[in-house]
This record gives sequence, C-alpha cells and structure tokens, in this order.
Amino acid sequence: MSGPCLDFTGRRVLVAGGSKGIGRAMALAFAAAGARVSVCAREPGLAALRADARALGLDVHTASADLAVLDDIGRWLGDAAGALGGIDVLVNNATGYGMDDGEAGWEASLGIDLMAAVRASRLALPWLRQSSDACILNLASIAALQPRPGAAPYAAAKAALMHYTTSQALALAPQRIRVNAIAPGSIEFDDGLWARRRTQDPALYHGTLARIPFGRFGQPQEIADAALFLCSPLARWITGHTLNVDGGQVLMG
Repeated sequence: MSGPCLDFTGRRVLVAGGSKGIGRAMALAFAAAGARVSVCAREPGLAALRADARALGLDVHTASADLAVLDDIGRWLGDAAGALGGIDVLVNNATGYGMDDGEAGWEASLGIDLMAAVRASRLALPWLRQSSDACILNLASIAALQPRPGAAPYAAAKAALMHYTTSQALALAPQRIRVNAIAPGSIEFDDGLWARRRTQDPALYHGTLARIPFGRFGQPQEIADAALFLCSPLARWITGHTLNVDGGQVLMG
C-alpha cells in the first residue's frame, strides 16, 4: 500500500507575502506539486512572480495587498477563495523587517510579522473549517531564539509569532486544523537582505557566515521544501511545532 506523499493536487494554498525570496519559492513549489495557489504582495513583485510561474508552465493567482491593512487582507482572502474554490492551506510569510528600535521599526514588525498573520488566520477560518485537511503555516525566524539588539522589533515579533503558533494549534486542534511554523536561518537570494549585506556590510555578512556550521547561507528552496512537508499529509500528526531550518546556525549561538 502506498503512503502519503507531497502531492498537492486539488488543494488550495494561499501565500501571504510571496513575490520574492522564500515566499516566491514556496508559491512555486506548491504550484509545481499540483496545488492551486494564490499569492498576495505589493504589486511590483507580482508581475515577476507571474512571469516566473508561466516560464515553468504554472498558473498562480495573484492579488496586490498591503498586509498591514485589515481590509486588504480580507479582500485578498475572499478573492483567492473565490478563484481557487476554497482554502486548505494558509502560509503567513510577510515581514516588515522592522530592524530600527524606533516607532517605525516596531510598527512594521508588529503590524506585519505578527498582526498580518493573526488577522489572516482569523479571517481564513470559515474556509479552513470546510477543508478536510486544513493547516496554517507561520514563517518565524531563528532571530526569535536569541537576543537581537540590532533588530529587536523583528526578533520580538517573530518570538510572539512562534508563541502564537502554539496557542493557535491548541485552539484549532478540535476543529482538525493544524498550525506549525518554520524558523529559517540566514537565507540568501538576489536582492534579499543578505545579498545586500554582502556588499553593504561585509563584516556582518562574513561574521554570520562563519557561524553557520554548513559553511554557507541557506536558499529559499530549502525553506519551501520544509513548508511542503509541514503542510502535507506526511505531517498529519504534527501541530504546534516550530521547525528550525538553518543548517545548524542556531547551535552556534
């Protein structure tokens, strides 16, 4: 008898914040696995995502949205559920990258990294409850696990998101909705944070690289692979868990 696999044929997957980097990799990976996928993000990145999908022979539904705005989240969820025929998987990936310890930094991280996930999860529940295999996946960060004086808002928001994941998992288990999180390590991709730091702050770049036991930065596809597993039937008995995907980076402190 064959067991469950990473086949998402017929499943409806929504990715909040998916126009580049990790979000893009997840959206394309779910689509390649057979899922019907909807992505929301700021418009400039969506055109490139649609082109990338077409080049791979994939079709991805997209919608422009500001995930710091409640009405935008609700509008995207309604449009996406209508276009795909429902929602089975919600991936909360958006980040405001609030690094500065001022009002703007805290508003960006709490408003997007945390509250966008809270709002999208709550508003998606009517559709998730109708699914026979529903799950929510939150994208946290290993920054949540250690003091980050240079990025306190980002780290605090991700720590809150990790804790919220456990609360969500317990609250939604009676409804058979699984909730997990991924905590990526340092991930490098074109025009991403670490690609920019390679030239803008080489000391930080190489210092971080030296603390990754595998000797390289992670790649978005490696996070996408973990996302497919956690949202698949192979993880059907996993909920309330945060999976570090970091090449052992967190082990180095």
